[in-house]
Amino acid sequence: EFSFEGKKVTIGGPRDATALGIEIVYQDLALCDNLDIVHNMFLGREEKSAMTLDESKMESMAKKTLESLSVRTVKSIRQKVESLSGGQRQTVAIARAVLWNSKVVILDEPTAALGVAQTEQVLKLVRSLADKGLAVIVISHNLNDVFQVADNIAAMYLGTMAAQVEKSKVSQSDVVRLITTGASEKVS
Repeated sequence: EFSFEGKKVTIGGPRDATALGIEIVYQDLALCDNLDIVHNMFLGREEKSAMTLDESKMESMAKKTLESLSVRTVKSIRQKVESLSGGQRQTVAIARAVLWNSKVVILDEPTAALGVAQTEQVLKLVRSLADKGLAVIVISHNLNDVFQVADNIAAMYLGTMAAQVEKSKVSQSDVVRLITTGASEKVS
């Protein structure tokens, strides 16, 4: 059982979460290499007019979303995802989550397979989402990344919450101790 926006809710699966405005970007990104950026952003939620896909509406919405996120590394929103770098793919997956007026975006290991420059690009995007008022949850083992973008940190030990703390009140070594021992007595 969860509480969301002050109400008790039951989330039985991804569709329930989506209906509440919670979007998840999984570590594997769930993108289709053979489709372009627009079709990936609308996968499973295509805009239709009469009996056909409303290509112009989808393109316009995708372009607007990418522009709102200050994405400038993509040459064309009609290029196939297979031609994108890891950072660009992650950006498309995050943009897909934001497109639906989400209230919370959960990112599972968003920088796990990225190089230094691509990681920086994705972390900048994550921080900009938070700065715009969107709740962003980053699940990561990379504490350098976490400390760059987090306001608050929740540390888990053996599947149990060890502590929830403000980033400004802990060091990376405090968080490592929480993760590896569950000991929270020295952390406020």
